[in-house]
Amino acid sequence: MSGLGTIITAVVTPFDAQGRVDEASFVDLLAHLAASGSDGFVVAGTTGEGSTLSDEEHLALVELAIREKPAGTTIIANAGSNDTRHSIHLTERATELGADATLNVVGYYNRPNRAGIVAHYEAVSSATDKPIVLYNIPSRTTLNIDPELLAELAQIPHVDAVKQANSAELQLVDGLEVYAGNDDILARTLDLGGAGGILVASHLVGPQLAEMATATPERRAEIDATLRDLYAILGITVNPIPIKAALALAGRPVGGLRLPLVEADEDQRSEIARVLDGLGLLA
Repeated sequence: MSGLGTIITAVVTPFDAQGRVDEASFVDLLAHLAASGSDGFVVAGTTGEGSTLSDEEHLALVELAIREKPAGTTIIANAGSNDTRHSIHLTERATELGADATLNVVGYYNRPNRAGIVAHYEAVSSATDKPIVLYNIPSRTTLNIDPELLAELAQIPHVDAVKQANSAELQLVDGLEVYAGNDDILARTLDLGGAGGILVASHLVGPQLAEMATATPERRAEIDATLRDLYAILGITVNPIPIKAALALAGRPVGGLRLPLVEADEDQRSEIARVLDGLGLLA
């Protein structure tokens, strides 16, 4: 097992009826997920709607997660930004608050070249003495950190792992722990000898995913096959819309979303409910 965990949940951020962060619901969710197989959490990431949290809300949520961290789990604070100064600030603050690691995405929108990507991570690495998890997700950033560049970035102090969401380039990388960035490649990642996954489906099927982490390849494939429909339905529209809808249908509501994200529509909810019912997950 990696020092950061194996089944790491990219945890949603619950909101109350007024759209404020629901701290009590968040703490309750962490405890539930830890009891269901998660041994780590990414806080205020994509699934946690970090892009619509103010810095004050973002860091308060990280601080809350650290303070209420379930025993035996880790807290990975999202500190990604397309502004290196901002990423340094979030990384410094998360480190000061006691995060076990930070998650740092490559610069989206401004799309730095390779030299800029290296310079960005060198600057961010100077802001912490904790592990940095790179985040490669070309579908959101329009940039791909190819395996050769990942290996180069692994030479930077504290750059210890990667959340790989480019399924086509999933492979081990010298100097980095490799985490599945998509639920549907967890089994492949474990078969390769990767560290585990930073996952969304673990909100609902944590015990099954935790079993996959220790199972034989044959048993792992069996479990994975039973979860394929769930992986697919959690991508029926943009994350985290489906997982918030699914949690409500499973009897663990976490509130709505912040614009520009909107609630799942009736057809989407019906399809999500159908898959959850097939897995015995409906409330």
